Amino acid sequence: MLYPQLQSLPEDYIKQKVDEFLLEDAPNGDFTANAIFPEARKGKGVIEAEDSIVFAGRQVIPYFFSDTAKINMYCDDGDFIQNKATIAVIETDVNHLLRVERPLLNLLQRLCGVATQTRKYVELAKSSGIRILDTRKTTPGLRIFEKYAVICGGGTNHRLDLSSGILIKDNHIAAAGSITLAVESVKAKDYNLPIEVEVDNFEQIEEALRAEIDGILLDNFSPEKTKEAVYFIRNFPTEKKIFIESSGGINLKNIEPYLSTGIDAISIGALTHSAPAANIHIEFE
Repeated sequence: MLYPQLQSLPEDYIKQKVDEFLLEDAPNGDFTANAIFPEARKGKGVIEAEDSIVFAGRQVIPYFFSDTAKINMYCDDGDFIQNKATIAVIETDVNHLLRVERPLLNLLQRLCGVATQTRKYVELAKSSGIRILDTRKTTPGLRIFEKYAVICGGGTNHRLDLSSGILIKDNHIAAAGSITLAVESVKAKDYNLPIEVEVDNFEQIEEALRAEIDGILLDNFSPEKTKEAVYFIRNFPTEKKIFIESSGGINLKNIEPYLSTGIDAISIGALTHSAPAANIHIEFE
């Protein structure tokens, strides 16, 4: 049970967001650059990595510049690049280059930070076949960018938003009265979407399975309890292949025991909410 994956960024989305970023940073123009460079003057900016990182953001760079800018790219999304590597060289009006410098770097640092963080988890899980999933714990206004960066890092997208999948969580269950009632209500709507249920004990697992759902999210289960849960689910009499996902407090330090439990995926909020910004700068020549 997998959700649609962001294999590229929608062009209209990039344009809209870049326009917002530039307006936010220079609502009335760049007073400093306008004063120092009142006349058109060519300049060259070299975007460089200051750490070894996974690159994400090739698509977005051209949207910060006009069609007359000369842009040479030296890496692709998903590439692991070394410290001091050149990402791109841009030749354009120096005034414009100065105006877009900060918003462009902010976005690239964020995307590369998420991609680099994701790659660390993916490398640890590679031999197990377990997928590393993102969550909806994203920066407001940057979700599509950040979820695309997860893909660049080798991760897998969980649902993009509340309209792209059914995940019945603890508060849904509490408000509905039971897993059974919550699932029945969803099925009555005929969304034609797979139904996943978050559980925190074995009684809920059995109730969810009897409700004929498609996936189970094991919330805050220890590795030992996760193994038991997987055995129970895999041996429950059902014609469906139940998707089993673990989540809750799993990080780079404690992920290893989960990799031999038999689960299908691990969803990790830290891919986006705790990814440090990558060190990238623009050197003017």
